[in-house]
Parts: sequence; C-alpha cells; structure tokens
Amino acid sequence: MGQHFLKDENIARKIADTLLLKDCSNVLEIGPGMGVLTRFLLEKEISLCVMEIDTESVSFLKEHFPLLHPETLPHLKKLEILEADFLKEDLSALFSGEDFAITGNFPYNISSQIVFKMLKHRDRIPEFSGMFQKEVAKRICEKKGSKAYGILSVLTQAFYEARYLFTVHPEVFDPPPKVQSGVIHLARKQPFQLECDEALFFRVVKAAFNHRRKTLRNSLKTFDLSDNLKEDTIFDQRPEQLDVSDFIALTRKIENDTV
Repeated sequence: MGQHFLKDENIARKIADTLLLKDCSNVLEIGPGMGVLTRFLLEKEISLCVMEIDTESVSFLKEHFPLLHPETLPHLKKLEILEADFLKEDLSALFSGEDFAITGNFPYNISSQIVFKMLKHRDRIPEFSGMFQKEVAKRICEKKGSKAYGILSVLTQAFYEARYLFTVHPEVFDPPPKVQSGVIHLARKQPFQLECDEALFFRVVKAAFNHRRKTLRNSLKTFDLSDNLKEDTIFDQRPEQLDVSDFIALTRKIENDTV
C-alpha cells in the first residue's frame, strides 16, 4: 500500500472489533505503522504482538506505547513490538507456540502473500481479519461462477469461512490511495483438514486456474491421468464452475486414479 496511513479512528475501531477472539487471546498485528489500529487492540484482554518492517515506525511505536508500564493497561496480558518482515519471519516461536489471531491494515503489494503464508500456518491461526485492497478482499470471499473467483478464493475457503464485512473509502487515509479498500473476516473451519491429499489439492487448484479459460481436461494435462478418468464429466467444466467441495472431490479422483 505504500505510505497511505489510516487516519479515521472510527474505521480503526471497527477493524479491531472484527476479531471475535473465541478460540485464543493472542493477536498478531501485521504492519501497524503509527499504531492507529494498535490503540484499539490495546483495549482488549489479549496478548498483542505487532510486527513492523519499517524502522522509523518501530521507533515511534516503542516511544508511544506502554511497553514498560503495564499498570496503565491492566487488562493487557502482554505487548511485544517486533521489527520484522512477516513474510520472512519464522512464526514457530511466536506466542510460545500457542494459537494466535492475525489482523492488520495489510500492505496492498504483499497482501495475497500474507494470506498464503497464513494458510501454511492454519493449524495455529483460528481467526484472521483485516483490510485489503477491495479487489483482493472481494476475491478472497468470492463464490464460484464469478470472474474474480480463483486460486485465492478456493484455497482460503477450503480452510476458512470468509466474510466480506465493509468497504473503506480513500478519504480516510493520508494521503488517499487511488483505490477503495475492503475489510474481511476469516474463521477457521472445523475440522480444518481436507478429506484429500492437501498438497495435491493445492497443485490441482493452481494448475486449474492457471488456465482458467480451458476446461479441466486441458488445464490438468500435466497430471498423468488415465483415459478412464479423463472421461469423467467433471473434466468438461472450467475451474470457476467448481466450488471447494468439487475441488476436493476432483483431487480425490486424481489421488485414486490408476493409469
């Protein structure tokens, strides 16, 4: 997103309140900047870790937030400020290995990568919310049959219930970006394991949408499929016609195929 800072405190409070915090009380905020969202997260009974890559922002946060004065926020269990890149950071030691929720006003240029990394650690992340470029937010929550429906939609919705919450307009930022923003909420499904080979599922979804205008029979040619399986009517469809359950069924067919 670059240097577009959220200045509307009402929007910041609304984003903070998107977290339900039913399954854990640990929260990771990605990209806090000057801490407009952080202020409202600090009002909650949580352990909070904020992760920021910009050195100046980290210095500002450490100066203005009560790291050494927990008596000012007696309900706050813990506050940690990390200067780190979420995409490169090893998350294994975060919150001593306990589950944690993620929120933030995510940098637009890496927002999809943030979601993909979150999916890799889905066993520890029961909840995820935050602000994206509206186009990306809609894509994450989109259903089958839409042009926006794609890899990000299927892989996210395979493990999480995705809801588009509200739109945020450019004037609440300084300076205003040229695009609208959207806030979403993801709640992990139970169980969050798929009834198929998950690595194969990822491969099938990505291969299908990499040639989204083709039927699955053509887009999945790189898979060594038997002639018998190729005759299955599911291969007559295009990827945007399949929902998550259809992709799981397709993966199981490929998994059990004997060439």
